[in-house]
Amino acid sequence: MSKPITIVAMMILKERGMIDFKDNVSKYLLEFKNLKCKNPDGSIYQCKNSISIFDLLTHRSGYGYYGNPQFFTSTLKYDNLADFSKDVGSHPVEFEPGSDYLYGINMAILGRIVEVVTKKTFYEFLKEEIFNPLKMKDTKFYLTSKDRLRFQPLYINNGSLKGYTNDLDELSYDTNNKAYFGGEGLTSTLNDYSKFCQMLVQGVNYEGKQIISQKSIDEMTGSYSKLDDDPFDYGYSLFVLSDPELDGTNSSKGIFGWSGYHNTHFWIDQEKNLFGLFMTRAREFSFGIQKEFRRAVYTSINN
Repeated sequence: MSKPITIVAMMILKERGMIDFKDNVSKYLLEFKNLKCKNPDGSIYQCKNSISIFDLLTHRSGYGYYGNPQFFTSTLKYDNLADFSKDVGSHPVEFEPGSDYLYGINMAILGRIVEVVTKKTFYEFLKEEIFNPLKMKDTKFYLTSKDRLRFQPLYINNGSLKGYTNDLDELSYDTNNKAYFGGEGLTSTLNDYSKFCQMLVQGVNYEGKQIISQKSIDEMTGSYSKLDDDPFDYGYSLFVLSDPELDGTNSSKGIFGWSGYHNTHFWIDQEKNLFGLFMTRAREFSFGIQKEFRRAVYTSINN
């Protein structure tokens, strides 16, 4: 669940007037200046539209996730975001930027933009502006030898493959690797991520210091994409419950949150002043875990 943390970082920059979400990505990253698009037949042409910061925030850039995990967001292939960004900028997008929704590597590109704007590594910025104020001491992109002793092995539950492994982490978590992908790669604990969730309930840390404003939270949770037969609208890499009846869990309208590939899940309910958080390391991914968790919580509350 690295993506929502990246979104909060972007809101901090916006609140300080350091970035405008209407800006083209190429203003910060020149490698996106001559972007190529794919035709339905696979042929390539010069894009008519440029990718904006807003397109990245809302997964409307045209970049998806690409089958092989080592294709782009790989700490085996990259040790910094600058090289990653240059390779991505030379890769054609799947459609004209801004014209459709496609879940993809957008947050990783935002991480590089943060570096260019702040002249700090993405992790340095997150640590100074989010992790330290929230006392999230265990949230980082790497694992020390002591950390690895605490790192839960990944449980695989896929057909005939069942069991725990340390061989399918996908990222190296090397202490020297600075490819801090904004869409994946953060390790954390239940205690640490709880502090992030609590902050999103009110926008402040435990001492009452504001991290982001309610106006920013409202913007993050706006409706920017709507998928057919989906009870959720999609904001800045967050789901927002717009149709509780279709969802069928008794959950409050307007709750928002996200999930991670290894079955980490959270949601925020500002109206009821609560959050829900579920963390494990298991595949295959299931939205059903969060749904049933929410059903249990809200059925209990409503009863």
